[in-house]
Amino acid sequence: MSGIALVRKPGPRLADGLVTHLERTPVDPVLALAQHAAYVAALEDNGWRAVHLEAADELPDAPFVEDTLVVAGRRAVLTRPGAPERRPEVDSTARAVQDLGLDVRRIEAPGTLDGGDVLQVGQTVYVGRSARSNDEGIAQLAAALPDHTVVPVELRGVLHLKSAVTALPDGTLIGDPAFVDLPGLLVPPEEAGSHVVPLGGTRLLMAASAPRTAALLEARGLSPVKVDISEFEKLEGCVTCLSVLIM
Repeated sequence: MSGIALVRKPGPRLADGLVTHLERTPVDPVLALAQHAAYVAALEDNGWRAVHLEAADELPDAPFVEDTLVVAGRRAVLTRPGAPERRPEVDSTARAVQDLGLDVRRIEAPGTLDGGDVLQVGQTVYVGRSARSNDEGIAQLAAALPDHTVVPVELRGVLHLKSAVTALPDGTLIGDPAFVDLPGLLVPPEEAGSHVVPLGGTRLLMAASAPRTAALLEARGLSPVKVDISEFEKLEGCVTCLSVLIM
C-alpha cells in the first residue's frame, strides 16, 4: 500500500469539542495527544505516509479531519460542515489538498456536508441525511462525483453515517441496524465495532474498545490493527474521523 493519510494533531482545547448524542465526560488532552500519535504510527506502519495539516489549536474539533474532505480517486470535495463553528477547519484542508495536486471542488451554501456522513463502497457513495449534512449538500456531492452513484441514507440517533456503519475490505457493510437501514449488515458485538478503516489487503484499523468485533473479523480472515482512541470516543469520534486516506 502506498498512499497519504491526512491527519491533524489535537490541540489543548480538544475537551471543548462538540458533543451531540453523548453525555459530556472529562477528556484528557495529554492522553489524547499520545493516542493520536499511536494512531498515526499505526497508519505509517501499514504503508500510509502521514501528512499533518496545520495546527488549529483554537478549533477544538480540528483533529476530526474526515469531516472537512471527501476524496474519490483524484477528486477532492471540500465540505461545508453542518456545525458553523467547524467551518474554519476547511481552509487548512484546502491548502493541503491543493499541494497534493488533486482536482478540488467545494460544497457551497446553502449546502452542508460532513465527511463523516460519506461512506464509499466501490462506485457507490452512501451519504447520511443528518443534522450535519442536508439534501443540498448531498446533491452537490453527487454533481461533483458524476461517475459514482450517490445514495442518501436516513439516520436515527447518531451523529454521522459512519457513526453507524462502515465497510470491510470486501465491501461488506458492518454496522448497527438500530441506527440505519441498509441491506446485508454484519452486526458487530460492540458499538465501536461498527467503525473500521481498510488499510489495504486484509488489514483494517479499528478501536481497541471492540475486542469481540476484532475476534469476529479475525475469524473472517481479516487482520485488525487495534488502536486506543478512548479520549476521542468521548467526543463521538471513531477511527474513521481522525484521517483522510488518499491513494
